[in-house]
Order: sequence, then structure tokens, then C-alpha cells
Amino acid sequence: MEHGSNFEYLTGFLPRFEEGILVLHQDGKARLLLGNENTKMVKHSRIPAGLIHVPFFSLPNQPMEEDKPVDQYFREAGIARGQNIGVAGWKMFTSQVEDNSCLLDIPAYMDRAVRKIAGDNCIKNSSHLFVGDGGVRTTNNANEIAHYEFGAALAGDCISDALEYIRPGITEMELGEWLNRAGQRNSVVTIASTGERFENANLYPGAKTVNTGDRISLTAGYKGGLSSRAGYAVETEEQLPEPSKDYVEKLAGPYFAAVIQWLETIHIGMAGGELYEQIQEVLPREEYGWQLNPGHLTADEEWMSSPVYKDSKEVLRSGMILQIDIIPQRDGYGGAGCESGIALADKTLRKQIEREYPELYQVFLERRRYITDVLHINISEEVLPMSDIVAYYRPYFLNHSLAFVKRSK
Repeated sequence: MEHGSNFEYLTGFLPRFEEGILVLHQDGKARLLLGNENTKMVKHSRIPAGLIHVPFFSLPNQPMEEDKPVDQYFREAGIARGQNIGVAGWKMFTSQVEDNSCLLDIPAYMDRAVRKIAGDNCIKNSSHLFVGDGGVRTTNNANEIAHYEFGAALAGDCISDALEYIRPGITEMELGEWLNRAGQRNSVVTIASTGERFENANLYPGAKTVNTGDRISLTAGYKGGLSSRAGYAVETEEQLPEPSKDYVEKLAGPYFAAVIQWLETIHIGMAGGELYEQIQEVLPREEYGWQLNPGHLTADEEWMSSPVYKDSKEVLRSGMILQIDIIPQRDGYGGAGCESGIALADKTLRKQIEREYPELYQVFLERRRYITDVLHINISEEVLPMSDIVAYYRPYFLNHSLAFVKRSK
């Protein structure tokens, strides 16, 4: 279950291959509606909750003894006509033409059952309470940052190792061995791609071998953050494909300038729209073809939501974990990518991390020193790099001694 993190935030577990519903009343009473293989999890829930066993939520052809109409389970959970009901699946809609509060992202059979009880006008999408502006999951305390740093750092280590061992003749699957670690659940599809991506609509590492001059994409993600790098399997400019000899000048260099701008600009209290405009100024969207938000929030899922969009008034706050996610495109060139994450922490939160997780705090300081002293990127004291490879980018993947740094003035 890739998008069950709002449920997991309150209960501590994912229903995985089954559906699961938490019904939470204003007075604090809670009911967990679970399928056959998750009933055992009730006693482990973070919040106390009663169990309602719903066989409909189980896998196909599993036992359905003594099942009832679907709406009856919701009645048992305390849903009644006249109540105001907020539905928080995982997706917060931000359409310019639809009434976003009326768009629900739950299975139709659940939606129909709830409407049968409560009526059509009492049900609203409430995912924004978790992931929208001011949502409870958009900021993190010291404990949460410590846990999320584990996954973000692990993803960075995976990418670092893959970059170390990449060579002509290695297969995508062999590269993929370096991109999955410690038995952790990935937050995104692992990418180890050489040459043309998505051949035969394939998303996964295959048997293709790396050849000198190939375009390369590497991605690993876990709870807390993703790291991704895109470049070429070359040591020098001369090994680049003929139409792409000026890859660094035309794409990778301007892209890294945008990464520098992102890191040197971001701070607590700025509006997301201001960060958007900073990237637009350095790397114009019209010329460099990036389509998505140049930065987004991350947590259990790789992309939770984003305060960074055109004209955004959403304020960046202490405790946010954000990824540098700028994806440029130019015809005739492979991709350029240096995606990793940072946390924003005010003085109070930094002191809390230093007090409760002193070893982690020293790791943050070491990463900051590398970025400022070696890469010469001037970051705010509020920026805590979530992995060892934040801003480390060598676009020639086979050259282990050539990486971008900010030019000294």
C-alpha cells in the first residue's frame, strides 16, 4: 500500500495489501475497520481503537463467512445521518475547476456505503488536515526527524555506492543490488536505468548493460527521503554522444546553478512562491522544460505535498522536510539530476535535536561543513542535510574525481 501514510500516522501500521479504515469521532472514540489479515494489528495501534472485522477489505476469494451489507459496518463504527464526515484518503485535490472538497479518493463501494448512511452533502475530502497548508504531517519534531533521517541517509548511501561501482558492462540489475538496503520498504520504484528509459514500458532494472556514453538514471527512496542522480556514463566530455558534447554547458551546469540557488535561498518564513520564482529566474521553465514543483515535502511517502508552486503563499516552517526536485529537460540531452532532501529547523528544534540525538546532530553539522567548506554553497543555519550526498553531483558518472562546486567569486 503506497499511499496509506495518513492512516499509518495515527495507527502506526499500514494495512498493506488489504483496505483499512479508521473511523475517528470528535470525542476521541475510534474504530478500526480491518480485513482478515489485519485484525491482529488492533492491539498494536498507536491510538486505542475498537475492532470491526470487515471481510470485504480482504484479498479476493478469502473467507467471507457471516458478512453483512457494507454500510452496516460503518453504522457499527458510529456513522449516522446528519453527521459532518471528513474523508482523508491520501490525495488532496487542488483543481482550479472542480470543487476539491467533493472529490474523494476512496473505493466506490466505501463511498456508496457512507453516503447511504449520511447522505451526499455531509461528506467532504479532508486530506488537507494531514498534508495541506498547516497539515499535521507537514512538520516534524526531533524524534520524527531522527527516524526520517535514517531512511533519507540510507537512500543517499545507496546512490553513493551505485555511483562508486558503476562501470561499462555492469547490468541495471547489478546496479539495482546497490540501491536496496537493510530490508526497508521502498517509497518509490527503484531506478537503475541505462540508455533509453521505459523501453517496452518497463520501469524496473533489467538485463541491459551500461555502455560508455549511455544516459544513466539512479534512484532509491525510503521513509524520510529519496536520492536520485542523472547523468552520463562517461569520464570526459569527449566520450559524450555527438549531439550532447556541450551537456555540461547547456544543461547540467545551469541545473546545478539552480540547485545552489535552491539551497542558498531556502529558509524558514519564506513563501513557497518565492522559492519557485528564485528557480524560475535561474533556470527558466520555458527554456529548461521542468514541469513539476521545484521542491516538495517528503515523509513516509516520497511526495507528500508541496508548498512550492507559482504564487504560493504557503510559508515554509520549522520541521518541514523538503526535497530538491527540479527536473530539467532539453531535446537531444540526457537528464541532469541531483535530488536529495533537507530539513528546516529553527533554533529551538536544533537545540532539541542536539539534546536528544547528539550523534545525529553532529552528523548534521558534518554534512553542513562539507556543503559550505568543500562545495562552497552558503546555506542557512536552519538547513539540516538529510543525507551525506546533498548537493554532491558529478554528471560524468565514470569520473570519480570531478564534481560540481560553486565557483568562487
